[in-house]
Amino acid sequence: MSKKEKKFEEAIKELEEIVEKLEKGDLSLDESIEFFQKGIELSKYCSKRLDEIERKISLLVEDEKGRIIEEPFNVTEV
Repeated sequence: MSKKEKKFEEAIKELEEIVEKLEKGDLSLDESIEFFQKGIELSKYCSKRLDEIERKISLLVEDEKGRIIEEPFNVTEV
């Protein structure tokens, strides 16, 4: 990524544009490889950002005594 980090939404949009270009099949082999590499970088960046956000999210739930407690967010439980 560049020195100035992209916003997640910008990275996703750029990744979608790359996928569209690759799916059209109009690119040369060298261009395709270049776009593919950029797509992999963006995919890794987005995955890393999602992991970071997931670690920050917590759920407020009510325990058996009616108290509100904070629990870590677990994607597999949703």
